[in-house]
Amino acid sequence: MTELRHTTTAEDAGQRLDRVLHQVASEMSRAALQKAVQAGHCQVDGLPETRVNAKMRAGQTITLRLPETATTLQAEEGHLELLWQDEHMVVCNKPAGLTVHPCPSCPEQTLVQRLLGRFPQLGRIEGQRPGIVHRLDKDTSGILLVALTEQDRLVLSEAFAQREVHKEYLALVSGRPPAEGECREPIGRHPTAKVKMAVVPESRGGRAAHTEWKTLWTAPDRRFSLLAVRIHTGRTHQIRVHMTHLGHPLLGDRLYAPKALQALAPRQMLHAWRISFIHPATGAAMNFACPPPDDMLMAALQGCRRMRRVVVTGNPGSGKSAFSQCLAGMSVPVFSADTTVAALYAPRGEAAQWIGQIGGSALLTPAGAVDKTALLEAMRANPVLRREVENMVHSLTHKALEAFWIQQESLGVPLAVAEVPLYFETGWQNSFSPEPHVVGVRCAMPLRAQRIETNRGWTQDKLEAIEGWQWTQDRKMAACNTVVDNEGSLESLCAQAQDFLTSMRTQDQKDEQALALHLASLWQ
Repeated sequence: MTELRHTTTAEDAGQRLDRVLHQVASEMSRAALQKAVQAGHCQVDGLPETRVNAKMRAGQTITLRLPETATTLQAEEGHLELLWQDEHMVVCNKPAGLTVHPCPSCPEQTLVQRLLGRFPQLGRIEGQRPGIVHRLDKDTSGILLVALTEQDRLVLSEAFAQREVHKEYLALVSGRPPAEGECREPIGRHPTAKVKMAVVPESRGGRAAHTEWKTLWTAPDRRFSLLAVRIHTGRTHQIRVHMTHLGHPLLGDRLYAPKALQALAPRQMLHAWRISFIHPATGAAMNFACPPPDDMLMAALQGCRRMRRVVVTGNPGSGKSAFSQCLAGMSVPVFSADTTVAALYAPRGEAAQWIGQIGGSALLTPAGAVDKTALLEAMRANPVLRREVENMVHSLTHKALEAFWIQQESLGVPLAVAEVPLYFETGWQNSFSPEPHVVGVRCAMPLRAQRIETNRGWTQDKLEAIEGWQWTQDRKMAACNTVVDNEGSLESLCAQAQDFLTSMRTQDQKDEQALALHLASLWQ
């Protein structure tokens, strides 16, 4: 005979008997509980009660005795990580993927059966979940208490019912919640999906639930955060439901998170981290903490492995294009702002059509492309036109660059480069996330002027005009993360490009190692 005992609280007041029982024994169907009550197996304050719709009052003791099923628990061998044990109880670290006790969908290979193999005295406790006083979802890892005698089970069960057991979890959630907060929304069965819970008004069966959290860490790009979550009630899927309701579902949660977040982890990233309670026999204060398994750390590290975005910039003739081509020769994807602008200026290009509309055919070649010489003269003579053209062209180029970076990251590329001559002048240094690493290529003005004349045929007047629209070289280099000197050969420049790639890979490894140490320090 299996006995369930529950002392009703203020939250149970006014609820039907079968509903209260279902909250206590949620693994059983409501219909099965109703049959047990109607069959005379239930007592309220020591008196028989066969009405499933009897209204409960706070402080009543409900006792439900269920006949044993034909199934007999079989002890099984399996790994157990024990944090504490004595003759009264066990504190264990449940791995993710292990069901706590047998149920119709998982009749064997459960934690209870492993415990029975290690602690045969559990066989003296009736039922299919001997010694279990609280549960963790199958894919939630962490600390679980198990009573080894019926008397200890009753004491610990009462402590949970009276909220005298304090539980804290670690959770990786989407986004960046406030530094701390709470959710008190009631939780009940999802109105349409039977396997899910949801925020449900109490008038429709929801039960009071209270979750508090504190944000321990947020990823640099704010895509996800690590929370310490404390629950004051023990509703099914409480943390998962509350955080989803707040717009921060757990990474890897196959039941509540969108598919994109499901793919970021092998399971829901939830770990029962800390627990404190009073020993059921000695009355001593007990406190336990257990760091999460490696999959939580790996999910955090993997989520932070973003493609390294690199911008190469410099003044006219500095060699930024040559440096970018060196990187391209090393199989690094390269975006050229100048190439993008050339396409915009080509016949039927978006910029060519717009410039033709505002400036007429005088600014276009017979083929319909932008006449760069005519446009330059017009812009020098008309600052308003210059600003309009720059704003339009820069906006279209910015959009193309963002699309390039997103595409390369989707392909799993570790690093991608964008050559952007006017990166600082356009104000783009504050417009991308994650923020790119900026490489400035520097060269003395006399050598730059010589290269410009030889390679592009620019006059001194044109060079001075374009140079005057940009930041000075000293100012631009001072704003860069890395500066490359280019007053030597192409071979020397490519060697510096190789050194730069090596330094980026080394820095990424150091950053990941530092992050791993920092995260581990949070749950020590």
